[in-house]
Amino acid sequence: MENSISRRSFLGAGFTGAAALALAACGGNDNGGETPTDGGETPEAGMKVGLICLHDENSTYDLNFINAFKEAMATLGIADGDSMIKTNIPEGQECYDAAAELADAGCAVIFADSFGHEDYMIQAAKEFPEVQFCHATGTKAHTEGLANYHNAFASIYEGRFLAGVAAGMKLQEMVEAGTIAADEAKMGYVGAFTYAEVVSGYTSFYLGAKSIVPEVTMDVTFTGSWYDETAEKEGANKLIGGGCVLISQHADSMGAPTACENAGVPNVSYNGSTLDACPNTFIVSSRINWAPYYEYAVNTAKGGGAIDADWTGTLGTGSVMLTDVNEAVAAAGTVDKIAEVRAGLESGSVHVFDTAAFTVNGQTLTSYLADVDTDADYTPDTEVIADGYFHESEFRSAPYFDLQIDGINLLDTAF
Repeated sequence: MENSISRRSFLGAGFTGAAALALAACGGNDNGGETPTDGGETPEAGMKVGLICLHDENSTYDLNFINAFKEAMATLGIADGDSMIKTNIPEGQECYDAAAELADAGCAVIFADSFGHEDYMIQAAKEFPEVQFCHATGTKAHTEGLANYHNAFASIYEGRFLAGVAAGMKLQEMVEAGTIAADEAKMGYVGAFTYAEVVSGYTSFYLGAKSIVPEVTMDVTFTGSWYDETAEKEGANKLIGGGCVLISQHADSMGAPTACENAGVPNVSYNGSTLDACPNTFIVSSRINWAPYYEYAVNTAKGGGAIDADWTGTLGTGSVMLTDVNEAVAAAGTVDKIAEVRAGLESGSVHVFDTAAFTVNGQTLTSYLADVDTDADYTPDTEVIADGYFHESEFRSAPYFDLQIDGINLLDTAF
């Protein structure tokens, strides 16, 4: 998920079984958590909408955006010929060129999916003030102050926490079965970069597992790329060779899940189910559902309203989701445990970054200034610890949790 700062059914009362677990995070949201539609109206015939993607359908990250875009356009009644997708657009001037081409083609709203697209989307927004530019994972909209440039994200850290709970349940089962000793409960994580988005993701995943197995540790390796199947597979194999008994990831190919399937090591994937390719090792996956944001932004633009400068998906928007739990691999009771923890997240009785749940250099944090109003020097500017927890994605949609907590070992930090 391509952010260098930092990628439907609901669990109701009495829910059982392995039906899809849809949840959305409880982070801040300029729309006050209201459902992101305008009453289900559809845009006028002929309204055009564009999407710019870093990669294509071979990337699980971009595929997630593309599938949601197609779903949203169908819901909105926008014809196939009026919804335009540009793939394999690098994080450079090519993004501006793609945005300009879409604007010239008549697109009223243009989305982009990768962090490095931001400056070029801003450039296009300044040149085409009549077009709305919506950028996922970015950080600058709330400080740029452009009426037609917007950022969006979702509190995916809550989805990763729940995926971590599923991982912890599996580890606990392995310990109880004698497959591993308690001090061998070590997970591995393949990350793309050492950015806050990745740090927030692997930390929330770890804390979810730790809430079940307090002794758990985790090694993290980085590839230096959002999409490199060979490097991701090699990273997973390195972690497995180092004694990691369960693997997760924040990278966009099938490299890590494939390595896990080949080695028979349980895997928690990201951005969608890998069940078909990895039936013997896949447990669950979390992902951001972008369809609600597409629908909200297009409907708001159609109605002449103001799109939020910095929008965060919430429980009410259905923006953070879990796939079906693969009960053939997951520990018994995983679905019910996830439902229990999700209810706590929804009620506010559970916080992912509860400062009582982790330490940094052996110390419990009582204060932390985060880099929320991003500048070139990444200057800390906002107090984000209050009421006993780190308030991730509440002061800005894109993640800013960048702490290195105890229990997580970074094998390399070159990226």
